[in-house]
Amino acid sequence: MERYSSRGAAAQNAPAEAGLHARVLEDLGTAICGGDLPPGSILNIDDLVDRYAVSRSVVREVLRVLASMGFIETRRRVGVMIRTPDAWNVFDPQVIRWRLASAGRIAQIRSITELRTAVEPHAAWLAAARVGHDEASELVGLAAKMWAAGKAGDEERFLRLDIEFHRRVLAASGNEMFIKLQDLVAEVLSGRHHYHLMPHHPHEQALQLHADVAQAIQRRDGDRARSAMVQIMEQAFDEMTAIWEQAATPAP
Repeated sequence: MERYSSRGAAAQNAPAEAGLHARVLEDLGTAICGGDLPPGSILNIDDLVDRYAVSRSVVREVLRVLASMGFIETRRRVGVMIRTPDAWNVFDPQVIRWRLASAGRIAQIRSITELRTAVEPHAAWLAAARVGHDEASELVGLAAKMWAAGKAGDEERFLRLDIEFHRRVLAASGNEMFIKLQDLVAEVLSGRHHYHLMPHHPHEQALQLHADVAQAIQRRDGDRARSAMVQIMEQAFDEMTAIWEQAATPAP
């Protein structure tokens, strides 16, 4: 491996090292989540160095990140071993992204939607009691923009607004634990869009329900805000199930 005699040369190499690190991490993370590297598989550092044509330091850093995600563990006399999914940090947005890229994406979306169903309605209920007047007005305005984007068929803009809407409801709840879920929600909404697991044009009922949530929060009506958010989650389940069943139906 080439040695650098100055800090300047090392600094110039940093972006290249970062790019290599990201490439190896993405490849291994996707392989683990997709089952190409099943639990119990052993990773050999020298093999990884040769396979990816990178330095040992890059491989070690990638393994450190994978260990922090619960993907691997080092066992004496065994080496670096892939762990079972129950050990993974399933709340890590990058783990969610890799799982959505795998054949198990429907199960991943279902799992997160079940979590959202438990959390977001209560977040809306809390927001109705805790939100500021300006925040509430902005949420109503955001719902109106979602309506316009949905009616216009602007999928990219609707997705951005949808992510922002749910982020703001979680933030308005005032619960720091709920707020930390915003990246998770963003990943699953983006994943549904990317893998065509949502309608091309949002249903009018979904648009109305987002407006209902915002208006109920503005009126301090926690029960109505919670009820409307529950309906949003239920509709997400229905959409996902219908698309999944359609995709599973063999062509005539």
